Amino acid sequence: MEIAKTEQDTDAARRAAWLSASAAAQRTARQPGPVPVLKRAVLVALAAAVLVGGVLLIMPEGAGPKAPPPAPGPVARALTAVTAGAPASVGDLTALISDRAAWVRTHPGDDASWAVLGSAYLERGTRAADSSYYPRAEWALRRSLEVRPKDNADAEIGLAALANARHDYAAARTLAEGVRARAAGRWTLYPALIEAYSGLGDAKSAAKAVEQLLDLRGGAASLTRAAEVYRERGWREDASALLEEAVGHAVSAPQKAAALVALGDLAWERGEPQGALAQYEAALRTDPAAHAALAGRARSEAALGRKTDAQRDYLAAISHLPRPEYVLELGELYESQGLDGDARTWFDKLRELAARDGVNGVDDALVLGRFEADHGSAPTAVERLEAEWRAHPSPAAEDALAWAMYRAGDLEDGLAHAKKATESGERNALFSYHQGMIERALGQSAPARRRLQDALLTNPYFSVVLAPQAKEALAALGEPPEGGPRDMYGHVAAAAQAGSEGSDSGGNNSGYSSSTSSNSNTGRRPGRPRKTRPSKPSHRRG
Repeated sequence: MEIAKTEQDTDAARRAAWLSASAAAQRTARQPGPVPVLKRAVLVALAAAVLVGGVLLIMPEGAGPKAPPPAPGPVARALTAVTAGAPASVGDLTALISDRAAWVRTHPGDDASWAVLGSAYLERGTRAADSSYYPRAEWALRRSLEVRPKDNADAEIGLAALANARHDYAAARTLAEGVRARAAGRWTLYPALIEAYSGLGDAKSAAKAVEQLLDLRGGAASLTRAAEVYRERGWREDASALLEEAVGHAVSAPQKAAALVALGDLAWERGEPQGALAQYEAALRTDPAAHAALAGRARSEAALGRKTDAQRDYLAAISHLPRPEYVLELGELYESQGLDGDARTWFDKLRELAARDGVNGVDDALVLGRFEADHGSAPTAVERLEAEWRAHPSPAAEDALAWAMYRAGDLEDGLAHAKKATESGERNALFSYHQGMIERALGQSAPARRRLQDALLTNPYFSVVLAPQAKEALAALGEPPEGGPRDMYGHVAAAAQAGSEGSDSGGNNSGYSSSTSSNSNTGRRPGRPRKTRPSKPSHRRG
């Protein structure tokens, strides 16, 4: 009762201060008087407005003011980032967690602060790749829902983001779509919804949600999220333009570094390790805690032959950000150097990380399946990845399943999945390599040659282990036969065409030539309808 009475007294005092300041400003505006008096009254009113605005930032719509706005500093910075869905520094997040945890101990009925605490735990775990924070995030978010079971969008959006972090994209989609059904104009739900759609392989819905997000909210976080979707659809130029804009819009070092890392990833996928290296180093200069940039730099250094530097940077990245995919890359780097003992050490570490994640509700089936296919049991990989693909039929899951089937000897089914992955639109050298190798095993030399060439043209450094194998396989296939491909009757197309030119100079009614010409550009990406957005950073909201 005493806690409740104190909260009521505090709320009443704040409301009284606001009303008093507003009345003073109105009286001063109506009555002429010295300029300093007017200035003081306006300043008082503005200060009160800032106070109320700060409280509204961290509470759900319709609730009265509860937690006081934090003073400028780490807590305020982290709160602004968390509520905007933007990255925050680990130090600021730690301060925010301590602040909100202390508040809810004495104010357990503050649903908004519980939601903020849960989101801060989630972001803290994501920033450090430490899934042990996820159960704490879930506890705080569900506590918020217990306090306010209805119309608690903050907690539901937080739970959707948590489901994405655990790779449970179906649950994330359900939660985010539930919020959208009630409040489609609430922009904070769209990042979680977009990630869920992408994880489920629903590219069209993800692209549509991106456009809705950009219509509702600009800024670095939204632009970076949109660029990721465009990259997955193969629209690299659009993705690059958005990321350049995101760098200009960033209002904090972690935000800017995140956009620079994404630019580095784009350069890497284009087979430009030197350009990628420049972006990753810029990210580290902007935010030394951008440990994803360390892993990207290691990947680029390995491609450039600087394997000792790559090992050092991988180890540094993993010490701060132990993501299973980084551990797999480091193990494969050692394997490429013939250091099988060191490789096995890191492969064992990968299993340990996946087991820890599993305890905390994270499903690492995709990276584990990829690992098992190349370094463990292919049948186990197929079993794991079939379940993953059925639950989350993304292009990445489709490709991983295709490769596992190939490794297990199921070539026909593997090729069917590989084709679906490469037809998704994503320009991924690994996808092309997998399809090419399966086609080669099936004796389909011509398509295999095209796919392997495409893999090496897209990114000749896509894997320290597999890229050399792609070059060897392509060399083994040799050059295509002279005279061009043969038709179904065994004739060479080029020779047949040369022979017919003299006999039918103007009356060829077959239509093949004109048909081929008119359809020569069918492989290009058609223009997609979307609203023209201003390109100048100053025109972007938020």
